[in-house]
Amino acid sequence: MSETIYKILPRPLWEKAKAEGTFDGAPVDHADGYIHFSTASQLRETAAKHFAGETDLLLLAVDPAPLGAALKYEPSRGGALFPHLYASLPVAAVAWIADLPLGPDGRHLFPASIG
Repeated sequence: MSETIYKILPRPLWEKAKAEGTFDGAPVDHADGYIHFSTASQLRETAAKHFAGETDLLLLAVDPAPLGAALKYEPSRGGALFPHLYASLPVAAVAWIADLPLGPDGRHLFPASIG
């Protein structure tokens, strides 16, 4: 699969990753042994389920090509295949970053390019 994958994370974790050149994962990633990602169609559910009401979040768009065999699509919610990275994420693989603010209804507002 070569479609862009996405990571939602708190801004301070990204600031640390930028300084170090790699993102080693959030606490949930460390606990599970891989970095969780979502496809575009999975993003809204991921945000609602795992980041409800959280502010100061970023959305990272990641090119999967340089991640190689460390990126695996594995069944999760209801059997859907989710991208999981069994390695650190190189900052250079991040294509773009956007703020992920809360809208008036309390749900996160995604960039128009996500659809």
